[in-house]
Amino acid sequence: MTKNRFHESLTTDNAALLLVDHQIGLFTGVRDISVGELTHNVTCLAKAAFRLNLPVVVTTTAADSMWGPLIPELQAVLPEGLQVIDRSTVNAWHDDRVRNAIEATGRDKILIAGVSVEVCAAFPAISATAEGYGAYVAVDTSGTFSATKRETGLLRLQQAGVIVSDYASLVVEMLADNADPLAPGVYADLDMPFAALVGQLAAAHGR
Repeated sequence: MTKNRFHESLTTDNAALLLVDHQIGLFTGVRDISVGELTHNVTCLAKAAFRLNLPVVVTTTAADSMWGPLIPELQAVLPEGLQVIDRSTVNAWHDDRVRNAIEATGRDKILIAGVSVEVCAAFPAISATAEGYGAYVAVDTSGTFSATKRETGLLRLQQAGVIVSDYASLVVEMLADNADPLAPGVYADLDMPFAALVGQLAAAHGR
């Protein structure tokens, strides 16, 4: 069987994370997921990515005017010194600084989350796919402004060959082995009911 990017596993060695425009102004318009859940999810994704030592690129659009700064919950988990790239281009991939930052990671798979899913996540994912990257969009860390926008955005992603998933599945795929010493911390970062159960089972087994 001929392999393609759909058969290749994400790993901590081949993946990078791109977070696009999780800004206060854009969050005010999100309607397909609660703002609280979206905030929780993207923050958990970022924490897990840093724990797994993934390169992380973060962008905003017109942070000083149109859409405001990053949501404070996400800003709080970014390492000190990580530069947020503020740009004017609609498609983050069209900003040389963003594209160069991804290229500099040396990774050929990109996890992307953005608000909105059909523009901020989809446009760079489609562009990256066209340039030969394996692009993944974490849907539950990428809100948008109506059900129609969500549905059409997901269709366009699938038509373009982008892999769509939820953030926790992408993280545990990269974790790969529950015996990894990082596993307890990663599951804690995910902060989901199944993650708590995993921790309880691990603790019981260790007794």
